[in-house]
Amino acid sequence: MAARTRITKKPPAPVAEARRAKGRAPLDEQARFPVAPTKAALPDGYGDALVDIRRRIEQARLKAVLDANATMIGLYWGVGRVILARQANAGWGARVIDRLSADLRAAFPDMSGLSPRNLRYMRDFASAWPDPEIVQRLLPNLPWGQNVVLLDKVRDPTHRLWYAQQCVQQGWSRSVLVLQIERRLHERRGKSQNNFVQTLPPADSDLAAQVFKDPYLFDFLGTANPRREREVEQALVDHVQRFLLELGSGFAFVGRQVPLEVGDHDFVIDLLFYHLKLRCYVVVELKAVAFDPGFVGQLNLYLSAVDDGCATRTTNRPSDCCCVEARMNS
Repeated sequence: MAARTRITKKPPAPVAEARRAKGRAPLDEQARFPVAPTKAALPDGYGDALVDIRRRIEQARLKAVLDANATMIGLYWGVGRVILARQANAGWGARVIDRLSADLRAAFPDMSGLSPRNLRYMRDFASAWPDPEIVQRLLPNLPWGQNVVLLDKVRDPTHRLWYAQQCVQQGWSRSVLVLQIERRLHERRGKSQNNFVQTLPPADSDLAAQVFKDPYLFDFLGTANPRREREVEQALVDHVQRFLLELGSGFAFVGRQVPLEVGDHDFVIDLLFYHLKLRCYVVVELKAVAFDPGFVGQLNLYLSAVDDGCATRTTNRPSDCCCVEARMNS
């Protein structure tokens, strides 16, 4: 059974009074910070099970993100076909595409893939790949960036198909694909084989890693802002020593994404520090968007939980369980 650090539902009176003075209400439900057991206490075979479950999760995540990528690629191809048809039948020109881009971005302000330049790439994409079978079976496994490279750097349709196949099978990143095209790898490896099969790129390949970072895909899904918050958090953790020095002396790093249970609800504290001189915890909540008053309530919940946690480990002196609020916008 996992060990847990319990937090009393009602903190001692001096602590409660000090917290009310700060405008923080006591928690209505019990809060807990779950702690995993040590590996020495785990049963035999746990390591093998862990490896198997990790493999299943990696494959499922890759399939899920590629399914989302396939939907986006299909959308881009369909938009490109609409533009091609309108240009052929209704005389659409560059100014119409600029107007179309402005209207679409007004309707979907969180999508960065609706610029005039990208709409022209969608048109060229539909023109370069007229066969729906190829679009449905091969190209959805390539991030949009790789598809753009194929459009820019490979004119011959047969060679373009060969590089698309190799990119999926070998798991090439965008930079590796550019390098292979510039080295004219197709001339040394033979012509394209058109009996391509639907396959997933290797889970540990550069392409698989890159598709998880594709900005077009996450803008398309509307999940870009939480991802940017994680990137800010990762950058801070990568440079945690310098970051602590910038905060000042006395800061100790406690944890990142610290799990918190309040009743039946699960939360995570982005970054948790402890100040050795002030003898208090420092809760850092990262947001990559404009400030919203609702963030204050979320942060106060975390501070109340940490306040109660301090109270169970101190001598009930309010000065021992103060917290410092911090917020970062990027």
